[in-house]
Amino acid sequence: MTTTRTAAGYGAIFAAALLAVIPAHAASLKSCVDGLRRDTIAAGVPRTVADQALANVSFDEKAVRFSRTQPEYKTEIWDYMAFLVDRDRVRDGRALMKRHMTTLAQVQKRIGVDRYIVAALWGVETDYGRKKGDFFIPHALANVICLSGRRADYFKGELITALKIVAAGDIHLKDLKGSWAGAFGQTQFMPSTYRRLAVDFDGDGHKDLVNSTDDALASAANYLKKASWDNRLPWGFEVILPKGYDGPSGRKKRAALSTWASRGVRHINGSPPKGNYSAGLLLPAGRNGPAFLVTSNFDALYSYNVAESYALAIGHLSDRLRGHGPLETRWPTDDPGLSREQRLDLQRRLMVNGYDIGKPDGLIGPATQNAIRKAEIRLGMEPTGRPGTKIYRALGGTK
Repeated sequence: MTTTRTAAGYGAIFAAALLAVIPAHAASLKSCVDGLRRDTIAAGVPRTVADQALANVSFDEKAVRFSRTQPEYKTEIWDYMAFLVDRDRVRDGRALMKRHMTTLAQVQKRIGVDRYIVAALWGVETDYGRKKGDFFIPHALANVICLSGRRADYFKGELITALKIVAAGDIHLKDLKGSWAGAFGQTQFMPSTYRRLAVDFDGDGHKDLVNSTDDALASAANYLKKASWDNRLPWGFEVILPKGYDGPSGRKKRAALSTWASRGVRHINGSPPKGNYSAGLLLPAGRNGPAFLVTSNFDALYSYNVAESYALAIGHLSDRLRGHGPLETRWPTDDPGLSREQRLDLQRRLMVNGYDIGKPDGLIGPATQNAIRKAEIRLGMEPTGRPGTKIYRALGGTK
């Protein structure tokens, strides 16, 4: 599939529009933050915490832009999976599972969620706690509440809850960093989710999802358990469809495994699916791509971030951590996605060729997309701005 518009173009236009009105934003932001400070105190946040958290709030163009815009640059499923389930994430995850073997075993025993699933969620959310987000949450939320115009009441509630968490002594204010929307910690809980489901697993009297890996892993497991995770079931598994299959599909259109077997669906090893449970047929790239039978456990993963691609990444990464290999069926594209190592190498090659992408970090933002598009035009390729294998190889990439 191709897209006619990209986030790069819209991001640049939006940023220019915002920069043109920064003075007006600064004035309205200050007035709004003053009101927020009063509201948080009235809601029960100690004045000292509110004053410290909301001091010197400045205009954050990035937070406001992220809250207002939906990316027009569509991430293909094969790009998403190549990025989130790459060799490095599998290798690192296996090593960290050994390091935290005791904790993961106890989480599985006491909470009832498979340790490989918990580790995979940790890996997908924050690269095993290494990339928790750089937004100072009180300031980011203040910008979103005051300037975005979207769901202000919801985000105000999250801000108040976040500051109450700080006031309770579970999280230090300086550690309250994460996403523009307010998610924080090694497993990225929203403040309201933290209040409902965070767990003090290490027994120190604090539910610290930032600095305590034990608390973070147990809290993620608790979330999934409350979302009806059942350790007796797999999340799902890859299957083969019969030639010309035109039957039902969709994760919610569940049927007994015996029914799927009667429809000609087979396990990837060729055997008919067996088990006393139901599953739905997931076709993330249509009938010509990888196919999966997914159970109610897939819905529990889906609930964590409300995206089928996200749930699939966690499920597949958990299988890789368990020792299974890559997907057997290829994605239906002649331009596969790139791993993080390849994306970083692509950025370096773009720089060597004179394109400005900022600092190479393996993350594909508007600057890198714009550079890719320029390189594609120079090389006589369709200008997509997408970090795929074709442009990578055209620039000499071999990893």
